[in-house]
Amino acid sequence: MKKTETEKIKNRYNRIASIYDSCEALMEERKMGDWRQNLWQQVADRTGDKKVNLLEAGVGTGKNIPYYPEGTKAYAIDFSKQMLAEARKKAKQSATEVKLFEMDIQNLDFEDNFFDVIITTCVFCSVPDPIKGLKELKRVCKPNGEILMLEHMRSNKEPIGYLMDSINWISLLMWGANINRKTMKNIKEVGFKVVKEEDLWFDIVKELILTPKN
Repeated sequence: MKKTETEKIKNRYNRIASIYDSCEALMEERKMGDWRQNLWQQVADRTGDKKVNLLEAGVGTGKNIPYYPEGTKAYAIDFSKQMLAEARKKAKQSATEVKLFEMDIQNLDFEDNFFDVIITTCVFCSVPDPIKGLKELKRVCKPNGEILMLEHMRSNKEPIGYLMDSINWISLLMWGANINRKTMKNIKEVGFKVVKEEDLWFDIVKELILTPKN
């Protein structure tokens, strides 16, 4: 039986889970760590000590878990069993209780309007059907809730965008990630209101704040 695209990507992440953090260590020490910390500071500013429902969609190896605000009801999902195994190690060290689930962002097993805050960091490069994944986030987010994202995507500047298209197959084959996703186009197609769009590195890495209300 032919594997689905979701199974292919899942298997690639399962394969690299044990070395994933090591592979990204240099990037984390440079800009990514600062960007991540700034994003979570904004999450903390929004939640305070309120008992809000928080979802990290695409927890990966759990790099964000140390930043989860205390007092929140934290949920985290990933479709890769091996990536989740790494995340569970970090969850044991966390001051915040985290409920971890093996779950596909394209088919979330949560009720409508459940989460106050949803976070993704470098997730939508890997979702096989990004439109379906974004629709699911919109469904489970409360109407007055927010989705905070740190995402990389295809540049609109040429020839950079063309180059990203040309070499995308390499990262997809090795890593399971697409470097040429048109994420802003997908976000607008789903009908989110973009509250904030900040370019962090050219127009390739962006910090975004979305709301389901449009």
